[in-house]
Amino acid sequence: MNFSFYAQGHPSVLSTHTTTLELTKEANLRKNGDCIVAVGSSAGLRDLSTLMKDALSSETCRARLTLKLDPHRFVIEGRGAHGLTFSHPTDIVIRKSGFVSDRTLMVYANRAAADLPRSLVELLQDPGRKVLVELTVET
Repeated sequence: MNFSFYAQGHPSVLSTHTTTLELTKEANLRKNGDCIVAVGSSAGLRDLSTLMKDALSSETCRARLTLKLDPHRFVIEGRGAHGLTFSHPTDIVIRKSGFVSDRTLMVYANRAAADLPRSLVELLQDPGRKVLVELTVET
């Protein structure tokens, strides 16, 4: 299963959080949002298909989120978990830990915001830049 959407850059993107990565539909970003890598997302967790949500509700599900912004292609791999609700209206959070909340897309991810190449972070600090986000789910 595949799902694609766009988000945009923001001057306050820091991308320094070592355990999470977040995308948000919100247009603004405060300096303490160090896990947020893009704002103005065209999709949130609620926008995922029921089929995709059902698949991600299983611990055996594997997920891959890819951020594409020329010339970069940043891939994060993780897995689903029991208890994921996909109910948050604006935020999508990827976690290295097993913590589950209404904002969580996947857990036990292999990368977080701090792992983005600094050259990609610089591009994501430009509000005129759009990043293509691709989510692939395999059961």
